[in-house]
Amino acid sequence: MEFKEVIRKRHSVRSYTTNPVDDTCICQLLDDAHLAPSWMNKQCWHFIVIRDADIKNELAKTGVINRWLKQAPVIIIACADPHESGNKNGMDYYLVDVAIAMDHLVLSATNLGLGTCWIGDFKEEKIKSLCDIPPRIKVVALTPLGYPSKENTIRDYSRKIIVRSTKRKSLQEIVHWDHW
Repeated sequence: MEFKEVIRKRHSVRSYTTNPVDDTCICQLLDDAHLAPSWMNKQCWHFIVIRDADIKNELAKTGVINRWLKQAPVIIIACADPHESGNKNGMDYYLVDVAIAMDHLVLSATNLGLGTCWIGDFKEEKIKSLCDIPPRIKVVALTPLGYPSKENTIRDYSRKIIVRSTKRKSLQEIVHWDHW
């Protein structure tokens, strides 16, 4: 795909087929993610690839609306070691570092015909316990990974009602030239 097409096709996928995602694809996504820029090139991120059905079932219970996660063939947990990043103007850059790496991963997945969905609603301590994540490591985000289902589910319909629109704001609404 052309890069612009990848950007335009990327959307949050919440319904997946049962087709497995092979290790070659997963490794390519992780390789693309690890090429992201980071604070002083410290590369504070860590990724946990979950395929085990029991662990996926437990991860699906870590957020109020995450029950559907268990049907994805893979869940990737994006973590960071805040000590391997910086803080400037009151902002913890490990969050930015992981967000950029995750964006690389998500766009790479789209390019391969895979679906993802950034998940920020989760109980960090439960995930850390479930996956033996060291105390100093922060869980930043999760994403399911798999081949999107073609069928529209009640979940898809409900999401459209709750979100109300997939329309993007115009550039005039969000871009300011020389001053606000």
